Amino acid sequence: VQLQASGGGLVQAGDSLRLSCIASGRTFDTYIIGWFRRAPGKVREFVAAISRSGSSAVYADHLQGRFTISRDNAKNTVTLQMYSLKSEDTAVYYCAAGDYSDYVSRTEPRYNYWGQGTLVTVSS
Repeated sequence: VQLQASGGGLVQAGDSLRLSCIASGRTFDTYIIGWFRRAPGKVREFVAAISRSGSSAVYADHLQGRFTISRDNAKNTVTLQMYSLKSEDTAVYYCAAGDYSDYVSRTEPRYNYWGQGTLVTVSS
């Protein structure tokens, strides 16, 4: 599967932004999808992930309540809706797909396909 992340840009603190991850291929619903991000000077961290059917989702503890992940398997798309953005949300956001199991993992080794990333810059 090939993944294309989009929707990044420059926004003001407090704004909302929606990122999309579009996948190629016909077996999209056999992958869990996760979002990760790398802030300047920091290691990449987990953001959110969703199960194959979309019935289950997990979030980084410090982001839950501001970020929402969803998917539309008919459109091969996963969306990350971000609210009340803060300057510390500035990062390159990556989507990733994993086909090992339907366990919605927070860890990178469970994801074997990665998109190229989209930059989100939050100005204060």
